[in-house]
Amino acid sequence: MTLAASTTMQAFALKDITDPIAVLNAFGSIALIGLLLVVFIESGVLFPVLPGDSLLFVAGLLAAAGTASAAAQDVQYEGSAMSLPVLLVATPIAAVLGAIVGYFIGRFGGEKFFTPDARFLKTKYLDESHAFFEKYGPATLVLARFVPFVRTFAPIAAGAAKMTFAKFIMWTIIGAVVWADGILLLGVWLGKITWVRQHIDIIFIVIVLVSVLPIALGAVKKYLAGRRTDAAA
Repeated sequence: MTLAASTTMQAFALKDITDPIAVLNAFGSIALIGLLLVVFIESGVLFPVLPGDSLLFVAGLLAAAGTASAAAQDVQYEGSAMSLPVLLVATPIAAVLGAIVGYFIGRFGGEKFFTPDARFLKTKYLDESHAFFEKYGPATLVLARFVPFVRTFAPIAAGAAKMTFAKFIMWTIIGAVVWADGILLLGVWLGKITWVRQHIDIIFIVIVLVSVLPIALGAVKKYLAGRRTDAAA
């Protein structure tokens, strides 16, 4: 790591971990490595509180625009240049590798890492991922890519459920390519719009809301089902 990157990382606060621009700026000249590390970790390595979707969106915007352009200035990016072809190849690979780690965590460790009152590794997250997996089958590994928390824990649930590795890796590769490259290209496309670049904070909020919508709908359905059960009793 260069001296400049090290200094920037020291100034990086924990509260900035969900801000994709702050995350990329913190890595400075090794922003690409930082991006791939975040994608790897969020794809199955037990730490879901990272800006995966919005980070990919910003990376796509910057790769298409160039870091010296007005687009990069609009989002106040200070890191190294991003190459779109490199991103389109490297980010799905990082996502697949992270999911493989998660699969083997679930296969050989599983529920030992989770407790009901943990700050991050709550038992309910694994239970929700199990439920998601049971409902949608192997396609969960594609759908879960677009849902925070479930994205991280679905590979662990697949491993704990003893899903065959051949089936797991096939669906994982499909999900990684659709998710990573899809959001990167969305950033490339929408990043050409000046309003989008100048209101990137609003775009982040929209991305988060869309991402958590399946979880919110599931919680509402569970709540209403509980109310009906209580009323019937």
